[in-house]
Amino acid sequence: MADTRSSVVPEEIAQFGAQAADWWDPDGSERMLHKLNPVRLAYVRDMVDQHWQADEHSLRPLEGKTALDVGCGAGLLAEPLSRLGANVTAIDAAAPLIEAAKSHAEGQGLEIDYRHSAVEALDGQFDLVTSMEVIEHVAEPQAFLNSLVARLAPGGLLVLSTPNRTAKSRLLMITIAEGIGQIPKGTHDHSKFITPDEMKPMMAVAGLSVIDCEGIAFSATRGLHLSDDLSLNYLIAARHA
Repeated sequence: MADTRSSVVPEEIAQFGAQAADWWDPDGSERMLHKLNPVRLAYVRDMVDQHWQADEHSLRPLEGKTALDVGCGAGLLAEPLSRLGANVTAIDAAAPLIEAAKSHAEGQGLEIDYRHSAVEALDGQFDLVTSMEVIEHVAEPQAFLNSLVARLAPGGLLVLSTPNRTAKSRLLMITIAEGIGQIPKGTHDHSKFITPDEMKPMMAVAGLSVIDCEGIAFSATRGLHLSDDLSLNYLIAARHA
C-alpha cells in the first residue's frame, strides 16, 4: 500500500490513474509528456555525463548504477534510464499506472522494479534519483524533497523538473494547453507551481547543493527545447551539499 504521510494527494492520484490506459499513446491524453520526455532525457543524460565524467558517446553511461524514478507514471522515463544501463526502481502512488508500466516494460523486454508506493514508504538509496513534473502535485513539497534526498546515495545525483509559477506558464500550460485538450483539464494548479528562487532554498534545507538549472521553453519552430529561459518550466540538478 502507498504511504500517505506527506506526498500523496488522493484527488491527484485518481486523476492520473484514470489516464493509465492510453499513457503510452503518443496521440493520447499524455501526448504532451511524449513531447516533453526527450527534452528531459537529454538533460538527464547531460547531467549524468558531467556528474560521473562519463563518455558522452557511451550507450550505457549508467551501467552498474542504481536509479529511482519517483512519480514514474507508466514508465516514460524509467524505460530509457534502464536502456542507459541503470538498475531502475520506479514508483508511483497510482496503482493503474504501475500496472500499465509493468505491462509495457515486459513487452519491451526490460527488467524494471516497478512499485505502487510513495517515496516516504521506500527504503534504500540510489545513485540517481529523478522526479519529473511531480513536486507541484504533492501535499508538502519540502517534506517530499526531503524524502527524495533520503533516498539519494552519497555521491549521487538528483534531477527534477517542474513548471515555474509565472503568467506565461499559466497562459500556455493551463489556459491554452488544458483549454484545447493538449493536457488533460484539471492537471495543474498554478498556485502550487514553484519558482526556481523558491526551489533553491528548499534544496538547501534538504541538504542539497544545486549544480545546474535549465529551462524548458516552447517555440513554434523548435517545439519544446532546453533553454536559458526558465519562465515556462525548468529542470534542476543537485547533489549532497
